Amino acid sequence: MPNSEDMKQRIRDGEILIGVAAPLNASKSLMEDTLGKDDYAFIHTDSQHGPFNEETLVQFCANAAELDIPVQFRIKHTRHAYLIGNLVDLGPAGIEVPQVEELSVAQEAVDYFYYPQFGKRSWGGAARWKVQGREDRLEYAEWWNSHGWLCLQMESILATSNARLLAMEGVDCLTWGPNDLLGDIEKHPKHPFQSVDDCVKHVLTQLEGSTTRVSFRSYDPALRSKYIDMGVTILMENPKP
Repeated sequence: MPNSEDMKQRIRDGEILIGVAAPLNASKSLMEDTLGKDDYAFIHTDSQHGPFNEETLVQFCANAAELDIPVQFRIKHTRHAYLIGNLVDLGPAGIEVPQVEELSVAQEAVDYFYYPQFGKRSWGGAARWKVQGREDRLEYAEWWNSHGWLCLQMESILATSNARLLAMEGVDCLTWGPNDLLGDIEKHPKHPFQSVDDCVKHVLTQLEGSTTRVSFRSYDPALRSKYIDMGVTILMENPKP
């Protein structure tokens, strides 16, 4: 069984990885039941479209840690990228930033996700992922910078067009919000991209030769083969019934 600490390298290697959704208030027993339904590589949860408090995130990540499954957390808003350092202090292994379009947001996310000398993240936090046994400042900073993963979400035609720029060093995945992207496509009826799949294919072409991968929020396990055949290597799904 792959080591849960190896997610960043597995992403970069282009391994097929499946993540499963869980509500932020999920109990450990619910997580355990969900994870038993398939071979999931990570569990993802969300604050963008639901209530959120920091104590709940700490407990969610603690439950996941006991099950040795890393957590990917979608933050509340694009403009909260400056808070990423605080949020990863609470236990997530991966962060997803919604509705990213601009290079400045990507840079801010990178800055506050990574420790110096690559980033600007502040030191501290007892709930950090896998910090136990790595309390030395330089040791954990080096470990985190090579193990935590950062995702930027593509939810517009502009983001699709800027994908190669957004896939800067330190950005591991470009993820997808198909519903918001559809809304933007409907706003531009004469644009060459007239489907989510058109946009995904365009981004995959832009990322050729890069270590940044495409992660697609497909929801439905039945869509795995379709997107894997397209070149997507990471899928975010709802739990199997």
